[in-house]
Amino acid sequence: RHDALPGLGQWLQGGVETILIARGEHLRALQDNGLHYRTPHGDVTLPIPAMGHPGEIDFRADDVVILTMKSQHTLGALDDLRAAAGDQIPVFCCQNGVANERMAARRFENVHAMMVYLPATALEPGTVVTHAAATIGVLDAGVYPTGTSPAVEAVTGALESVNFSARPNPTVMRFKYGKLIMNLANALGAIAAPGEESKEIRAQLRAEAEACFEAAGIDSASQAEEKARRGDLMKSGAVAGQERVAGSSWQSLARGTGNIEADYLNGEIVLLGRLHDIPTPANLVLQRLANELAASRGEPQSIPLAEIQRRIAES
Repeated sequence: RHDALPGLGQWLQGGVETILIARGEHLRALQDNGLHYRTPHGDVTLPIPAMGHPGEIDFRADDVVILTMKSQHTLGALDDLRAAAGDQIPVFCCQNGVANERMAARRFENVHAMMVYLPATALEPGTVVTHAAATIGVLDAGVYPTGTSPAVEAVTGALESVNFSARPNPTVMRFKYGKLIMNLANALGAIAAPGEESKEIRAQLRAEAEACFEAAGIDSASQAEEKARRGDLMKSGAVAGQERVAGSSWQSLARGTGNIEADYLNGEIVLLGRLHDIPTPANLVLQRLANELAASRGEPQSIPLAEIQRRIAES
């Protein structure tokens, strides 16, 4: 996933051996020119090795694989990885949502969950921008579904050594469910311009999720816990010639990828609602509209908030 590339850039600068698996124009740009990594502290070009398929890699006994693609691309990546590396290689799901770990656990023995606070911009192939001026991001990890391991200690330790805040957390899925609630507004920010009406929609998205979690018996980290974990780590700075843009779902629409992550964010709440007979009209409408706009390669933020509210009321 493009917005996870600050992690690879930091690792490469810190001397951690890293290989990227990418595709399309992004892969070609990386192979031809390296990774153009832009931060408030300057620009660098990093000669990061990039492959188009895991079958091109000679995997070793102490390797780990960190998944950073959007959730809609996880299944194909997992099947390719298992065919190339076997089902015992440690896999870390450094992704938003909570479905990736389940997908991985069907195929791999050693699955780990990683919480992601890592804002970045990636609109051009081969280029990634982070406005993080101090700590690059927060990437806590644990064994899925619970626990810790030497692999967790090693990976979080390596991340800590290159300016991340990364801690072993045996119950990190609680925080991933808490982050999921935050990410429910990703689709809203992608399809509609900001406005006063968004506050009401965001509140309804959260209320639906909390009702579903309660019905399903899912324990999630509170807003206060999430805020306390981030603390004052995530300080922003200016990057020359680069405005901060909206989140990764908006970036998917801006790049015209034809797909978006809403099925694994809002769609997770819709699924829980269907399983536990909880109405989820706001999440359902955001899921539908985000997918429609992505499939049509429509303009980001082109659906009026009033139209979204109308559709929610009618659902």
